[in-house]
Amino acid sequence: MARHQFLCPLRWSDMDADGHVHNAEHLRYLEETRIDVFRSYGFGGSCVVAQMDIDYLTPLRYRSHPVRVETWVTKIGGSSFTLTQEIRDDDVVYSTATCTMVAFDREAQRSRTLDDSERRMLEELSA
Repeated sequence: MARHQFLCPLRWSDMDADGHVHNAEHLRYLEETRIDVFRSYGFGGSCVVAQMDIDYLTPLRYRSHPVRVETWVTKIGGSSFTLTQEIRDDDVVYSTATCTMVAFDREAQRSRTLDDSERRMLEELSA
């Protein structure tokens, strides 16, 4: 299984009053990582998030070094695909997420079929 790894910097403004990274920032880290995945693998088509589920497992305390976000594909459909993501360090997982994305036709404003190059890219990251 290929996992895409992205080192995401933490920002001072990400922290809540208790010194933890705010739960909404986890979603932003996951989004930054998905953008990095698409750029790194040459996914040129448009897609939208259809569903996002996240489990917060342990608090991520603010620190000066980045956190690692791992992403891999767990399902490929006709027009949609599912990514699993973890925000983690080597020995601890802070949150896990499942993101269902749908290939999107901007002009028609509706879903579209994944093309062969997109499907190949997603298969490279499949579990």
